[in-house]
Amino acid sequence: MEPFSLFTARASLAALGLRIQAWGVWDVIRQQLCIKQKVCAHQPLDKLLDCFINILAGGAGLVEINLLVRPDVAVQRAFGRQTCAEQSTISDTLNACTPDNVQQLRAAVQIILQQHGRSYQHDYEVAWQVLDIDTTGLPAGRLGEGVTTGYFAGRKSCRGRQLGRVVATAYDEVLVDQLYEGKRQLERSLPQLVLMAENALNLSQNQRARTVWRVDAGGGSETNINWILRRDYFLLIKVHNWQRVMRLIRSVAKWYTDPRLPGRQVGWVETPYAYAQPTRQVALRKLKRNGKWIHQVLVFNLTDEMVFDLAGQPMPPSYTTCDVLFAALAAYDQRGGGAETQNKGDKHGLGLAPRNKRNFAAQEVLVLLAQLAHNLLIWTRNDLAYCDGAFAHYGIQRMVRDVLHIPGCVQLDASGHVIRITLQNSHPLAARVQFALLDRPTEDEM
Repeated sequence: MEPFSLFTARASLAALGLRIQAWGVWDVIRQQLCIKQKVCAHQPLDKLLDCFINILAGGAGLVEINLLVRPDVAVQRAFGRQTCAEQSTISDTLNACTPDNVQQLRAAVQIILQQHGRSYQHDYEVAWQVLDIDTTGLPAGRLGEGVTTGYFAGRKSCRGRQLGRVVATAYDEVLVDQLYEGKRQLERSLPQLVLMAENALNLSQNQRARTVWRVDAGGGSETNINWILRRDYFLLIKVHNWQRVMRLIRSVAKWYTDPRLPGRQVGWVETPYAYAQPTRQVALRKLKRNGKWIHQVLVFNLTDEMVFDLAGQPMPPSYTTCDVLFAALAAYDQRGGGAETQNKGDKHGLGLAPRNKRNFAAQEVLVLLAQLAHNLLIWTRNDLAYCDGAFAHYGIQRMVRDVLHIPGCVQLDASGHVIRITLQNSHPLAARVQFALLDRPTEDEM
């Protein structure tokens, strides 16, 4: 049988499939994960791989496997699959997953992160490791396990689950994804998420002392602040207790208007609350449309040098306390480009929010597969950016929508193995992606 070519609307996704095979990603999962289920036509882990391909293809629900993955033989072969299972059997496999399977898959995702993640290779002597921690709501049907009413931004009386997440901000990598019931908020989840991140990065005591946690008010209870400080971390966090906030702002002697946001003012808390370690505290107030102020207090134990560094500002030869004040505010504001940006990108690009299962363990497996997809896309984006800097600012949504949906031809040998992928020249990104992912010589060839 002679080699033959297949056209696919996602030839660039096929290229990613070859990279994933070369990196041995699914081999790690096969070594760690064992799903006990009767085998008819497909092994359980093969069906899980079909689900993973669907996530990378932009499928928002399992039903889209039949539309995106099953008809696309070229993509299947690039990921090492001969055929694709039917979506209902894949759903059955997810439902067969147990809490033990969730821990097995989590261990596999962590191993892959440690093998390929830049956050794990971070040089703590050169730069601070900045970790953003947050929870985001995942609305779901009321019959699902762990589905309760809770806080879901912009949606009153909504039901769903909460996703706790830790992001290595400098690298856009997700270190931890942990699913909780809908009423569980960051205040109760923060210690567990911190410990899980420590485990993922294998942090030593010296490395913890070079790590900065950036947390919103949801995790800013006194217990959490003291707990993080006692673990020798640096911290940039908002106070959760509104009564304490109102007491602290009374000691502000002078308010300064933020030049970037005229409706916001900041000032030093002259009589700070005593936590487990010395901290500095900044009061914030923002004017609402009704003419009333919203008050918050930012707590941190950073040095002046760290404050300017995290704000991305050169430390001036001479500066005032007001300069430090605005630099601390800028350092915290950058949190919006960390966990919050990645949450939004994954919900739109990887279908993190609409893809729901009634079984809690099944939903956790889907979340972990999306975490793995996120990191693989970030590493692929970094390789693209190495060849063309225009890709450096691509988020998850653009990677899935634009980069992984370039049409082209996949050439297979007589045994059905991929030997060549060619992207369609008329696509605006084809030439750059072709060079970066398919034609660029390896280090051994250079």
